[in-house]
Amino acid sequence: MTGRTEWPDGSPDSSRAEKELSSQDPAERARAICLRLLTGTPRTRKQLADALRKREIPDEIADEVLSRFEDVGLIDDAAFAGAWVESRHHGRGLARRALARELRTKGVDPGLIQDAVDRLDSDQEEARARELVDRKLRATRGLERDRRLRRLAGMLARKGYPEGMALRVVRQALEEEEGEDTEGLEEPF
Repeated sequence: MTGRTEWPDGSPDSSRAEKELSSQDPAERARAICLRLLTGTPRTRKQLADALRKREIPDEIADEVLSRFEDVGLIDDAAFAGAWVESRHHGRGLARRALARELRTKGVDPGLIQDAVDRLDSDQEEARARELVDRKLRATRGLERDRRLRRLAGMLARKGYPEGMALRVVRQALEEEEGEDTEGLEEPF
């Protein structure tokens, strides 16, 4: 996307679009800015408020427009937080702690964050940690056990998994792998 607007006469002209927007009533400009930002991806109320402030929309007009967008369902921080948690947990393997941190940076209310991350229970979180370790386990073969443990636990820590869970999952995976390696070996007598 080039940031240009195509006008009815077919000519893309970003400077003309800026002049057109700046000559509009501030409430109309605020609505246009919000709609344009919401077209690509869902956003939180704070993200939209920050964008309006950056474009010098008066706070009272911004609040009015954002409240109206909430009333009609175009802004829903609770739904945003729930979808964010679901997507980032399954897609990137992030744990509750990392997800909460990301949502805080997006300006989501702490109560909504808590509700969203509480949808993940510790069993789901541990199962996802195990999947992540299983995927990376093969890449660490050939390294000494302690080094593998540190690398794999570090990977989980960066994704927000609690230290105790990370160490437990990695140790179990390493023990299972060691058990598999010695299963086919029998003592010759």
